[in-house]
Amino acid sequence: MKRFAMCWVIGSAALISGCGGPDAPETGLEAYVNEWKDNDYGGMYEHFTKETKSSITKKEFTEQYENIMSDIEMDKLKVELPTEEDVTLDNEQTARLPLHIEMDTIAGPLSFEKEAVMKLEETDEGEEWLIDWDPSFLLPEYDWGDKVRIQTLQAERGRIFDRNGSSLAVNGEAVSIGVNAGAIDEAGKAQLAKILGLTTEDINKQLSQSWVQDGYFVPLQTVASSNKELIQKASAVKGAATSSKAVRSYPYGAAAGHLTGYTGEINAEELKENEGYVQGDQIGKRGLEQLFEKQLKETDGIQIFIDKEKEEPVVIARKEPKNGQDIKVTINADMQKTLYEKMGGAAGTASAVEPVSGDVLALVSSPSFDPNEFARGIPAKRYTTLQDDPKQPLLNRFAAAYSPGSTMKPITASVAMKAGRLDPTAGKTISGLQWQKDASWGNYRVTRVSESTAPVTLESALVASDNIYFAMAALDTGADGMKAGLESFGFGVKYPFDYPVRESQISNNGEFDSDILLADTGYGQGEVLTSMTHLANAYGAFLNKGTIMTPRLLLDDEPSAWQKELITEEQAAIIKQGLRGVVERGTARAANIEGMAVSGKTGTAEIKQAQGTTGKENGLFVSYDANNPSFVLALLVEDVAEAGGSKVAVDKARDFYVQWKTYRK
Repeated sequence: MKRFAMCWVIGSAALISGCGGPDAPETGLEAYVNEWKDNDYGGMYEHFTKETKSSITKKEFTEQYENIMSDIEMDKLKVELPTEEDVTLDNEQTARLPLHIEMDTIAGPLSFEKEAVMKLEETDEGEEWLIDWDPSFLLPEYDWGDKVRIQTLQAERGRIFDRNGSSLAVNGEAVSIGVNAGAIDEAGKAQLAKILGLTTEDINKQLSQSWVQDGYFVPLQTVASSNKELIQKASAVKGAATSSKAVRSYPYGAAAGHLTGYTGEINAEELKENEGYVQGDQIGKRGLEQLFEKQLKETDGIQIFIDKEKEEPVVIARKEPKNGQDIKVTINADMQKTLYEKMGGAAGTASAVEPVSGDVLALVSSPSFDPNEFARGIPAKRYTTLQDDPKQPLLNRFAAAYSPGSTMKPITASVAMKAGRLDPTAGKTISGLQWQKDASWGNYRVTRVSESTAPVTLESALVASDNIYFAMAALDTGADGMKAGLESFGFGVKYPFDYPVRESQISNNGEFDSDILLADTGYGQGEVLTSMTHLANAYGAFLNKGTIMTPRLLLDDEPSAWQKELITEEQAAIIKQGLRGVVERGTARAANIEGMAVSGKTGTAEIKQAQGTTGKENGLFVSYDANNPSFVLALLVEDVAEAGGSKVAVDKARDFYVQWKTYRK
């Protein structure tokens, strides 16, 4: 039968609603719901029947269910109350009312149906309709003695692959070595400290953290799972323990350390700058990991379930995990590894760029670091060692800009020819080893290595690396012409590369303030700077019909032209002939490899305060195989003044080509 809001009369006495009796059942239920919406669990308890209250105290109810609702992050509670017509009256003391409940939780939206049983009971306030409450009022399938559990569903960070599918960054596993609190004595601490390269003070500091209790596992050091000898030694110490730990893995190690970067636990500053992270999350710290963090980042799922003592658990809300996006880059990991090995630990950098597509095939910085150490959590002592190393292995050299030295000369020639200021076949008569424009230069002179007995053409100037010839070409082109021409090659303008390398510059202020600066720039000194990636990219104009392609890092991006019509095919042919001559009979003869037609330009960039002084020298070699010009390699070695100048760079490039030729076969 239905329960109506009206007077029920027996004889002359009014017994129920509307005539001084208790409110209708739905009114009592609405009061309970309002307390719930206000998170007033104490108030909710006052609407329970005596039988319910005998099952749980107010304190127990308040603490337990307030904590549960807080843990599941209950929000936007919505309860659809029944109308008068929906109420079923079993008898004068019992009514049943349907409820529809909705809420947001940490695991997503949750909705369920519940039938509320209301009983009419005598209270201090008179007769009231009270709820015969049980835990399923709060969550579906929840009953006395059950436990509410929240489980994180692990998602995986996106992986990074090279152009051929080789793994640059993947999700792996390491071993955390630690101690069971309360189970290790001082002798054990000393023994374990020695094995792990720690001190007993380090171990005691970890054990003294506020969360540590006897029996808890306290991690001390994370090591590669392949380091079985260390793990075995540590495990043999009484009180020591190990635990598996998910970590990022970098198969190419130091060879690609600066390229891949690494992940680490997010810090307070990063938390402020990045939305969607919580303390303890991993985030890209350097390299590709940082550059493509948004794409690579995973989103863990979560589920709320009811853990029943003698039944299967019941999942009541679930947010699926979302793996990060895999990234495929243009890098050739085998080339990257080979180039890094051929650097032999020398301070320097190398970049390889495909001229027709703009694909960046290698980005090498030497020396380097093993990103696996950082991903596992590098010990402070080890980090200090890297930081204090005079060769600066933490410095990313392929992102830096250097003086190009004589490798700039083919670019100067291209600019001068495009401006109509240089006839490549008409010889310039140049006498002596030093030259100046006029007396206004004072004691300043441009110096070349060897004299010429015949008029100097572009080809012979490239082979002999004639500084005076290219200084003259720059002056003939003029400040405005050189500036415009160099900008067309990408100097002094934004470099459209995904990886943040330092942009190339024409001069410190972007102008040629003097003829001396203009002349020096012509042969790659002055204040001109470039990254090796841009330099290799720029040489692509000679191999790609006068077009420089946009440098490409993501393999899914479409190739596109960056700068066009920089040089005619006839002019490019003369430059290429000269670059081959540099290897056949010039300063790069060591790279004249049988079966290949290596061509290129050497450079020695002098880093000094003034003419006549000595300073640091960097050796450069930009090269390609004319028989198979599938990439341009720009290689630089720092501080080569006492080691043979640019020949050091030539030798390393030669060693790479020899091995790469074998690899290609």
